[in-house]
Amino acid sequence: MKPEPQPRLGIDIGRVIIDGSAHPDGGDTAFFSGNESVMLATPEMAGAFAAIARLTELFEGRAWLVSKCGERVQQRSRRWLAAHDFHALTGIPPEHLRFCRERRDKRLHCLELGLTHFVDDRPDVHAAIADVVPHRYLFGPQGPRVSSDATRVADWTETEAGITRQLRGRSA
Repeated sequence: MKPEPQPRLGIDIGRVIIDGSAHPDGGDTAFFSGNESVMLATPEMAGAFAAIARLTELFEGRAWLVSKCGERVQQRSRRWLAAHDFHALTGIPPEHLRFCRERRDKRLHCLELGLTHFVDDRPDVHAAIADVVPHRYLFGPQGPRVSSDATRVADWTETEAGITRQLRGRSA
């Protein structure tokens, strides 16, 4: 019998860690097109850093950020993460940051990294990684017509609880 692989976590950034919709100047566009101070004022999703820190510890440091964006938003994301002290507060090192240009290309990172768990707010990402990542969490509010076989989680409290339950059940 083949042993289960070591648990490895992947996390999207936009609308999973960075809460553009809660920006004081209004919506995601402030993060994408605002000046530096406006972009940096974009808050984290409620409870994200603390939950990610605990999960990173649970995964013994085997956690990565995997995000789809172009070069400009990559640089903005890096600056936001650094300005909010994300890496120090969560234990995910800057070297564990991956970017791709198409959502479906997250699959390549999942395969290369051997990810067993993934948190993302996009059903199309979950569809692209369904056969390579066994434990997928569809993050945030989703309409009733959204079809996905990923576990739906409303926020970081549910995400952390679901992943923790799954990992503890695995070792039972």
